[in-house]
Amino acid sequence: MRSLEDYHPRAVGLYFLAVTGIAVFSMNPVIVAESLLGSLVLYLVRHGLRNGRTHLATLGLFLVLTLVNPVVSHNGVTPLFVVNHNPVTLEALLFGAFTAAMITATIWWFRSFSEIMTSDKLLCLFGALSPKLALVFSMALRYVPHFRRQSERVNAAQRAMGLYKEDNIVDAAKGGGRVFSILLTWALENGIITADSMAARGYGLGRRTSYTIFRFRRRDAVFLALSVTLAALTIAGSFRLVSSYYPVFRVEVPDLWASAGLAAYGILALLPAIIEIKEAIRWRWYLSKI
Repeated sequence: MRSLEDYHPRAVGLYFLAVTGIAVFSMNPVIVAESLLGSLVLYLVRHGLRNGRTHLATLGLFLVLTLVNPVVSHNGVTPLFVVNHNPVTLEALLFGAFTAAMITATIWWFRSFSEIMTSDKLLCLFGALSPKLALVFSMALRYVPHFRRQSERVNAAQRAMGLYKEDNIVDAAKGGGRVFSILLTWALENGIITADSMAARGYGLGRRTSYTIFRFRRRDAVFLALSVTLAALTIAGSFRLVSSYYPVFRVEVPDLWASAGLAAYGILALLPAIIEIKEAIRWRWYLSKI
């Protein structure tokens, strides 16, 4: 089954750059909503309803970010209620929801990106441009799952030695600080060992050559051309989109070009999920023929 992981790293990397860059720099709520929908659908297609804690944590982050803005910002002309002589306005609440949706969508996109773009793909993507940057970037992403697994092992060892008390908040906080200190020392030691290992192998002494197993095929060219076309249509249509949050929330009805841009970005955001679903259906059809 050829999922998004089987596409060339340059095509996939450019896609993620386009879909996240447009959402981050756009102030239109429709584009941000499409980005949030596309990132969530892609994650659900790949993982289903597993990792329920991840979904709950992301939902909690969305709610916190939404409510923080009207607490610290009182701009807007539509007060909902007053707390300590400070009005909570509808415009501030909507802008908080917009910001929370944008950040949440970016988190979901980068979760899929970190799973699809492995270290060897990052070396292929950045190796020709800057081998040192590619090495640092791939090592940083590699340490994220290692850090999490090491944290679980240290935490389990601390509990096995009886250093935690479930009903003692102070003891739990001290235990968390102790685990963090251990992880920090472990990360520094591993960084020194990796640096010494690379120096012993002569890294950086001369011109570096690289080998890659990835080949740019026709399906990669089609995916890349489709991503670039949809992104260009979205950028062209975004200049005709008019929306503002302060002092009054206002979103003008899009004209033909703006509507085409919104439709193009909607397709762009759902493109990986469409590929994953199509390949899953094809795979099940092949299995039914066995």
